[in-house]
Amino acid sequence: MRPQTTKSPSLLQKAQSLHAVCWGEEYERMISGILYSPVASELIQGRVRARHLMAEFNTPPSTSSRQDNILRDLFGRVGKGAFIEPPLFVDYGCNVSVGDGFYANFHLTILDCGLVTIGNHVEIGPNVNIITGEHFTDIDERRANRGKEFTREIVIGDDVWIGANVTILAGVTIGDGCTIGAGSVVKRDVPAFSVAVGNPARVIRSAIKGTE
Repeated sequence: MRPQTTKSPSLLQKAQSLHAVCWGEEYERMISGILYSPVASELIQGRVRARHLMAEFNTPPSTSSRQDNILRDLFGRVGKGAFIEPPLFVDYGCNVSVGDGFYANFHLTILDCGLVTIGNHVEIGPNVNIITGEHFTDIDERRANRGKEFTREIVIGDDVWIGANVTILAGVTIGDGCTIGAGSVVKRDVPAFSVAVGNPARVIRSAIKGTE
């Protein structure tokens, strides 16, 4: 997969609805999937802000209301009844949107250089990685663009269950009602109401009882 060459109006519009976004030219390039420099000042400031909030969120003792307030400062959007077991790790936080009833177990890592949109009533097991960043696989291109990165958006639908130790890679869309088996590496889209397992994850059956 190669980087985009023009800014994405749809992704920029989506970002405008998020909280505490670190706007700037490189930010717009970053979420659009264009090659960008992660050492741009607005991006450094965004990551520093996220690390301060992560430190607060991950430091016990804490009340559920305090954690909820920190999470709402950290993430771009948080639905009702969302809860994450610390520790939580993100790049920016502001590029993450989670819906109502979201739950994640220990050691959720979201590298949200690109946008990460998660629907309602999604549950995530421990040690899950959600990675939006990309690099060239061709060594000459990687050398020619040293210090540059590009991203692709990740979208997870409603009523999804993601098992322990799953890794979701850049550009993936997981449809509504899916189950992703523990230890899977998801590198391609998963259609709605599917059970997918393995490395790379493959659909093995429908998530609807009595349907094959």
